[in-house]
Amino acid sequence: MKNWTKRRRRGFSLLELVIVIVIMGIVAAVAIPRMSRGSAGASDSALSSNLSAMRSAIDLYASEHGGTYPAAATFSDQMTLYTSSTGATNATKTATYLYGPYLRKIPPLPVGAEKGSSTVAAAAAAGVGWVYTAVSGDIQSNTGTLKDAADKLYTDY
Repeated sequence: MKNWTKRRRRGFSLLELVIVIVIMGIVAAVAIPRMSRGSAGASDSALSSNLSAMRSAIDLYASEHGGTYPAAATFSDQMTLYTSSTGATNATKTATYLYGPYLRKIPPLPVGAEKGSSTVAAAAAAGVGWVYTAVSGDIQSNTGTLKDAADKLYTDY
């Protein structure tokens, strides 16, 4: 006599598998665009944060050096090394070189064609990440006419 109380194991039917795959496709169609927008937003936030840190460092330099902004040609050294009251730089702190450093390093540009460049120059050029105006102490990204998702120029950050 057969034992009818035993349960028969069954796998998923083809219809059940198709339904699961369709549901996964719908979830992916919704999630992937949201995740890609998130990474663009992160780059925008990084740019804004980098500019804020550099602008604060420039302002602090100017306040400690009698209103004089760092020179464009020596910007990186004057921001990352110790400086004297005249703006001369030195790797170690001494009685003469007692100001700074204002930044640990120049942050890399997080967006645009020059992405990754930490170079600071007085004019936009290939390989330059940041454009700095020594007369006013203004610094902006070297992104040309590139805009963010909100249609705002990165140079207007």
